[in-house]
Amino acid sequence: MKITSYDGMLAALAPEGVAPFHVGILVGPGFVPMDIVGIQTVLAMMPGSQIHFIWKNRDVVEGFRSWPTVPTTTFETCPPLDVFAVGMNPPEVQNDPEVVAFTWKAAHSARYVIGICNGVALLGLAGLIEGRTVASNFAAEELLAELGAAQVLTSGTGVAVDGNLYTAGPGIGSFEAALLVAADAFGREAGELAEFAIEYDPHPPFRTGTVETASPQLVEAGRGMIGPIIAQYRR
Repeated sequence: MKITSYDGMLAALAPEGVAPFHVGILVGPGFVPMDIVGIQTVLAMMPGSQIHFIWKNRDVVEGFRSWPTVPTTTFETCPPLDVFAVGMNPPEVQNDPEVVAFTWKAAHSARYVIGICNGVALLGLAGLIEGRTVASNFAAEELLAELGAAQVLTSGTGVAVDGNLYTAGPGIGSFEAALLVAADAFGREAGELAEFAIEYDPHPPFRTGTVETASPQLVEAGRGMIGPIIAQYRR
């Protein structure tokens, strides 16, 4: 089925002749959709936006969990990017030398780099957070310091912006980082319009989403969930 109902809306956002704005998102097997959906949603509304889902090949990959995704370009065919973004991928992906090499290459040529959750650890392994301020998953603070970060912001502090590097924790982080990139690339009004268009205004029902607001028991349970994966990143 050919979908044309959105074409008019998107055409209004991109006047004829506007330069392409290439957004590349790494989608390895086991990627976490939550960490990239805000990037895709917000930046797809920007003038000239072209979204690229990047992997080694064009075979279907399954995001965690039951989120089949077809990569649209490969490491070899990926065009020069305005934005390179990574969310959390499993250790088997993030510790892959081919993935690390591509991350280094793509990030060095991109105008903006976005890292969400433990995707920031991949940026660190590629040598991209040395001496910089980053934010990420609450359990990854020690690991990111080992990978060279000068400062790791704690849970609940929002997006860390250091030059062209935009990093944040999971959950709403991908929306917030993308909105800030949109505002920097296209002006504050573009960011404000995108925020309104998606009615971005979180209302956490339990207010347990940060280390500061969660009980010690919840924090311990969360560390128990993610701790073994962090250990695998470190190895």
